[in-house]
Amino acid sequence: MSEKPFIADHPLIQHKVTLLRDKNTGSKEFRELIQEITELMCYEATRDLPLCEVEVETPITLTRSKVISGRKLAFVPILRAGMGMVDGAIELVPAAKVGHIGLFRDPETLKPVEYYCKLPGDIGERDVIVLDPMLATGGSAIDAISQIKERGPKSIKFMCIIAAPEGMKALTEAHPDVPIYCAALDERLDDHGYIVPGLGDAGDRIFGTR
Repeated sequence: MSEKPFIADHPLIQHKVTLLRDKNTGSKEFRELIQEITELMCYEATRDLPLCEVEVETPITLTRSKVISGRKLAFVPILRAGMGMVDGAIELVPAAKVGHIGLFRDPETLKPVEYYCKLPGDIGERDVIVLDPMLATGGSAIDAISQIKERGPKSIKFMCIIAAPEGMKALTEAHPDVPIYCAALDERLDDHGYIVPGLGDAGDRIFGTR
């Protein structure tokens, strides 16, 4: 049984998503917004991290307080657009390791083609959060998660900013054990596989390319 996708409804996230959608938002501001939204969403994606109590001395007295209990995280962006989310994730969890999976979408078939995969050597000891701003057809996310599963991580989550219903359905059916976190669920895909209303090509807008 799959978990229900988490769709962020926080006002700060929704405000920043609207600015992302605006075609007049330049690359510098676009990159900053991607990082800020990622950092805010990481709060939800890491909500289930286990805690344990430790003793700490405050300026007043000894007390017991909570810290994260040994959970190791890895962020794995899907190249290239996923790179735009890494800084925001690392800002929140600086001890996490970062892997990379390179995929591009064949313009004819809309299927993902893998060209690179480099994951932390201790991936089997880590909980992985896969990063990609857009969940369109779902093909890239499905393939990336399949590649990571072959390396035996402790768990996998997927985090995006904009999702299409078609991609959400495909990913949920292919990997029902992988929780999905997104900031907005849009209307549909167009005939070219772009999310409507979406925000255009996230990679082009992050890196200022066409």
